[in-house]
Amino acid sequence: MDRGEELIIKVIDLKGSYDQIGLEQGRQLKSKIFTHVNDQDRVSNGKSQFLKVKKLLEKFSPNLLKELRGLAKGLNMSLNAAIEQYSGYDVSFPEMGCTTLVQDSYYVRNYDFSPTLYDARLVFMQPVDGYASVGFSQQIIGRLDGMNEKGLVIGLHFVNSMHSQEGFIATTIVRMILDQCANTEEAIELITKVPHGFCYNYSITDVNGNSVIVEASPQQQMIKYTHPLICTNHFETEELKQKNRVEIQGSIKRKQYLQALLKEKLDPLSAFHHFNSEKSPLFFDDYKNYFGTLHTVLYSPTDLNVIIGVGRNSDPFIFSFKEWLQGSLTLPKMISGTIVQGE
Repeated sequence: MDRGEELIIKVIDLKGSYDQIGLEQGRQLKSKIFTHVNDQDRVSNGKSQFLKVKKLLEKFSPNLLKELRGLAKGLNMSLNAAIEQYSGYDVSFPEMGCTTLVQDSYYVRNYDFSPTLYDARLVFMQPVDGYASVGFSQQIIGRLDGMNEKGLVIGLHFVNSMHSQEGFIATTIVRMILDQCANTEEAIELITKVPHGFCYNYSITDVNGNSVIVEASPQQQMIKYTHPLICTNHFETEELKQKNRVEIQGSIKRKQYLQALLKEKLDPLSAFHHFNSEKSPLFFDDYKNYFGTLHTVLYSPTDLNVIIGVGRNSDPFIFSFKEWLQGSLTLPKMISGTIVQGE
């Protein structure tokens, strides 16, 4: 990667039925290198599990199945292939880092990964028969983080790829929750029923300030109510901490930094800059090893505002999700920032 590379994130505007939303995305992605990269880097177990996954989607998220049907049509592929490539069931994903703080009326987070495996899509979506949401996509239908029209916010935090079993990857689970859940309690109910493939933390809050960390392994999910909320990339409950990676000191240090930062009672913009500054202990530039900060995002459940930074030291892009829902906000085609590979 060259030093000072521009990172461009496409802003996607989707409205209609889930079938129409899938079809539109398929048409947008068809014949683009973007799709090829994601397909190539995806790891499958090589067996068709079409019927099994189809039944699970019918049970837990029939609307996502509709979107996959539309996506398949738009990409001129079979539904079987679309489910295998985009459902996020029984696939692996490289390690990543994420740091989240929920305080007062905001949820702020950094997403740390590699630009070569990053969708670089900020999706505003208003389905006819599900909750509207805004969030960063991964593998097209999945979400790394997001906020829905009810003010529910959720993000994922990778913990470990060991102890895995057949189940959905975290990005698909995040998407299911944004589509279906109006508050934290509903999110907990769904997240403890859906089959998990790997060990992840989920940081969740809602318009009433009910915040929770769900420590989720395929075998067990533990619920930790906490406000303020600080979430990084390790388990802390006695029941699950043995499933952590051997090296978690970086994750612990990020949490300790935020615990000290809580004393400053930061307003939303100050919190955003604390996360997005290249000098911050929360910001990383090791992109070649899947640990560089790609986006900083602050979701505000009470007023439905979204503040976004791309790369480092970004001027904040501020969107009113409420205005978009009302039809009074025209979205840009893209937003961009700068990422610089560390030595």
